[in-house]
Amino acid sequence: MKDYISKNVFAPAKKSFIYMERKTAFGRTRKGLVVQIDLDTYEWKPFSKANIRATEATIVERIPPRMEIRKGAPLELPHIMLLVNDKEKKLIEETGKLVKDKSPLYQGTLMSNGGSICGWEVSSEKEINFITETINHIAEKNSSSDGSTFLFAVGDGNHSLATAKAVWEEYKKELISKGATESELKENPVRYALVEIVNLYDEGLTFEPIHRVIFNIDSDKMIDFLKTKLNGSVKEVSSQAEVESETKKSLSTFGFVYKKNGKQFYKILETSIKELAVAMLQPQIDEFLKNQTGSEIDYIHGSEEVFRLGSQDNSTAIMLPPIAKDSFFETINGRGPLPRKSFSMGEADEKRFYLECRRLFPSE
Repeated sequence: MKDYISKNVFAPAKKSFIYMERKTAFGRTRKGLVVQIDLDTYEWKPFSKANIRATEATIVERIPPRMEIRKGAPLELPHIMLLVNDKEKKLIEETGKLVKDKSPLYQGTLMSNGGSICGWEVSSEKEINFITETINHIAEKNSSSDGSTFLFAVGDGNHSLATAKAVWEEYKKELISKGATESELKENPVRYALVEIVNLYDEGLTFEPIHRVIFNIDSDKMIDFLKTKLNGSVKEVSSQAEVESETKKSLSTFGFVYKKNGKQFYKILETSIKELAVAMLQPQIDEFLKNQTGSEIDYIHGSEEVFRLGSQDNSTAIMLPPIAKDSFFETINGRGPLPRKSFSMGEADEKRFYLECRRLFPSE
């Protein structure tokens, strides 16, 4: 990083946001706004009332080794993506309309099936005022009766943002011990983190459920347990196609695929869950597995893996329903972060690229 800075590898720094459009190899276009956020307005701990909150449980043990990488780094190039609950499609989409009559700052094709990308500078008084007014509007619509505001949810890079927070908290104590003023703390670049804000309702942002497979358990016993705990009903179907169809047409239905005594079974658990289904299912799976010896759980992507693993001996594959965007913020606000491996934002090839960076710690 120091070598790149000294050799002027990067384009000159700009005091601006960046509006970007990413066309993926899957024919989708995701729109985003690259900004820096104040880490004092973010908290990953469960049931936080901060403006910016985690979507999934944070594993504390993952933070210290990441801190060793970030501490002292002269630059940050993050993959963090924040979600905004903007059903009116104003913040990102309307900002794009304001800036796209200008020449882009950058554009090009991405490596490794990444598609292409284009970014525009957002810096005029008109553009910044629009963003400020729109965020205030969104904040008002996402405020609770207790006075708290759930403005952004961390969609990707939660442990990276938690690390940035931990590094800042540690560095802040050091600065305060040396007599830093409130103004100096506010101006310190380590207090901030670079992120991409994406609208939860962007058509280019797909939410995919992450399915489960459990090894070495009595499948029928677990299904009966979940049926009781989730106040649901179970029916048997005859094919993979029926499992997939029944599960995908409802936001509160689960499919089970397993083999027992040489026979293949396909079952459906129908419930009346109103919030994100995984938030209710995973805690019950965890409770059931506490009393099982030798059992293991894994997390899988795609229906093909569900049926492949569900056709093997001693494994029970569980297909989860689609992710309900309308209840996403509401569920996290009411229940705290979602269980581990709750959802995936698009395909691996659609993950955020390291295109923009900002100064972090002073370069010696």
